[in-house]
Amino acid sequence: MHHDPITYFQAAVLGLVQGIAEPFPISSLGHGVIMPRLFGWDIHQNDKFFLTFLVATHLATAIVLFFFFLKDWVRILSGIGRSLRDREIRDDDARLGWLLVVGTIPAGILGLLLEHKLRSVFASAATAAAFLIVNGVLLLIFERLRRRPPRPGDYLGDGDARIAKLSWRQAIAVGTAQAAALIPGISRSGITMGGGLVVGLSNEDAARYSFLLATPIIGAAAVLKLPDLFGTQGNGVRGPALVGALCAAFTTFFAVKFLLKYFETNRLTPFGIYCIAAGTICTLIFAI
Repeated sequence: MHHDPITYFQAAVLGLVQGIAEPFPISSLGHGVIMPRLFGWDIHQNDKFFLTFLVATHLATAIVLFFFFLKDWVRILSGIGRSLRDREIRDDDARLGWLLVVGTIPAGILGLLLEHKLRSVFASAATAAAFLIVNGVLLLIFERLRRRPPRPGDYLGDGDARIAKLSWRQAIAVGTAQAAALIPGISRSGITMGGGLVVGLSNEDAARYSFLLATPIIGAAAVLKLPDLFGTQGNGVRGPALVGALCAAFTTFFAVKFLLKYFETNRLTPFGIYCIAAGTICTLIFAI
């Protein structure tokens, strides 16, 4: 049976949504699986061409996140460099760098081991909708367990220095929890932001930590699969993938800008309610 690969219109819609849903704690993978089914598109989450297409949109998201926090990354990477040279961690930048490293490794390893299995087990739009409800409930639980309410002025001063105060165990726990996002419907940024709140970060610092933590993981996963895009699997997909990537880059930039501002005073609750409502509505639609 021959599937026509993805159209430019579908690519643009999926790209725009990826760019919003990746930074927002609402599961980009979940939306990517549910939307084609809702719109009646012949795109399935395990189609080779669709996975290849996702590489391009994820790479675009990672690149935008990297440049958005470029100043931080320059400081963090030079901090890691200094600590390797001096064989000790003396400053916040170096410590934050190593916290990101230990936070990334477990999720990276679990991703490599489990991604294919989880994709095939939870491949349907119906399971993605069910997990979207789970994601919403998790966000509400994180809000209940947070160590401190949002306070005015939380975002002032050096957020990176505050994040660098996390313990190694906390960084590993929050990093490992990211692996849950391999299940469509569970949000990586939701888990990492929620984890940040539970270990006592302010909203904005939790969001910032989440974006810093996401960048190497999303970027590395996309780069590993780039050969697919430029190989035979990319045939017929490269044009739409480029359009999708540009759309994803555009919305990622504004989504991150919006969230950092939004989290100065607000909570995860609206996203939790959205996920529960959207998941429930989709579950009913798919059941009918």
